[in-house]
Amino acid sequence: MKPQLACAARATAAVLGPALTVRYAILALGVFGLAACSGGSDSESTTPPPPTTMDPQPILTTGPISNFGSIVVNGVRYETGSASFMMDGQAGSQSDLRVGHVVSVKGNINSDGTSGTADSVVFDDMVKGPVQSIDSAAQTLVVLSQTVMVDAGTSFDDRFSPASLEGVSVNQIVEVSGQFDADGNIVATRIEPKPGSTEFEVHGTVAGLDNAAMTFNLNVLVVDFSSAMLDDFAGGQISEGDFVEAKGNSIGANGELLASKVELESRLPGAGNGDFVEIEGFVTRFESSEDFDVNGQPVTTTSTTRFEGGDAADLGLNIKVEVDGFLNDAGVIVAEKVDIRRARAVRVTAQVDSADPGSDSLVMLGITVNVDMMTRMEDKTDADVSPFNISDIAAGNYLEVRGTEFPAGGGEILAGRLEREDPGEDTILQGFVESFSELSISILGVTIETGGNTVFKDAGGNVISSADFFAQLDNNSLIKAKGTEVSNTTLVAREVEFETEF
Repeated sequence: MKPQLACAARATAAVLGPALTVRYAILALGVFGLAACSGGSDSESTTPPPPTTMDPQPILTTGPISNFGSIVVNGVRYETGSASFMMDGQAGSQSDLRVGHVVSVKGNINSDGTSGTADSVVFDDMVKGPVQSIDSAAQTLVVLSQTVMVDAGTSFDDRFSPASLEGVSVNQIVEVSGQFDADGNIVATRIEPKPGSTEFEVHGTVAGLDNAAMTFNLNVLVVDFSSAMLDDFAGGQISEGDFVEAKGNSIGANGELLASKVELESRLPGAGNGDFVEIEGFVTRFESSEDFDVNGQPVTTTSTTRFEGGDAADLGLNIKVEVDGFLNDAGVIVAEKVDIRRARAVRVTAQVDSADPGSDSLVMLGITVNVDMMTRMEDKTDADVSPFNISDIAAGNYLEVRGTEFPAGGGEILAGRLEREDPGEDTILQGFVESFSELSISILGVTIETGGNTVFKDAGGNVISSADFFAQLDNNSLIKAKGTEVSNTTLVAREVEFETEF
């Protein structure tokens, strides 16, 4: 950010109070002007000027949907009453969307930074086609030769039984929404089953272009575009490095996609110089903390960029972030804020002890679980409540929560994903060991009791002895315990297993 803008931001924050973030403090530049600032040269010629009022400002934001009641993306609730909806290139409606779908929202954001109005909402899957293989141990599947990674942030449609990777089968047609990592893998945010007549679709960066053979590669998938309609390409020609979507209805004899259409895609559809943008995704290229890509989109930081959830030293390939900033005339986001996203290694699946909508919290296994605008919430029971909020949760409901202990050492969970499910027989707690003694382990204040009937497993899922398990156990080991809740803070374990953090 230019020195004058940083000064104006500080002046604005001083008047409006610390609750106003730097990102929106600069929007008041036109109110307070530059009179309070002096000096400083400007060498950042490609940085666009900021908005000049505190009125709602134009924005383009991309990320997974965390809730409805309008639509919540990247912690902002956008009213959608007048918005248009596009689903995979076809006109749609909000009812076609689900939590976990990665969307692009174009509209306006209010000065509170938590609300806005959407003009358009666009959803496009990352890959849609038949499942070629599944690796349960690695938590991956292959769809149209694209490796799809499943992690704690993946939502599964409840038409799968069970609603997990275990419910997916080889040759089944699935649709995957997600984000690329630095290796070109798709980290899934949502996976849904689709009917057999579904048209295949795949996104990626063109490599190995062979204009004579009329083929190119998307990762290891060969795309034959000899019969394809080409859309939006300059001069009607595909180029190496283009980011594209290829569609087709069939696979050739050698496993190639026989494309019926190939379309040039934008990573920030509809955005231009000076637009305020928010993007969430993985760092896919990293030269330095001042020069990196998120989802293939170039980002630069400055001395005034604000870091949350970590600092510049924590950036690197495959780190998940949200970046907020202005797009300059070189197509680079000049970051006002970089938010290093929370991990989701902590898991609790249990009945609710109590819920307090007033404080956006609930208690499970004696552990306080907090939710916020970033929490992805979904009702997978027959009630299928949508939007699903903490006010819909009652004592005795069976929930699965994924998140992180926050603040560190505080014994509470900040939920990244919360799902209400049909009652299950097991209570599950996954987290980092705080302390342990002979046959007893403590996690988040919960005592996990083991005994002669407990099955112990290593990180590969192999059964080991109790002695071997406790010999390997350390404080801060990540383990998962399944069993029976015998009191608000005690779990008698049927199975205990070492886990690897995503």
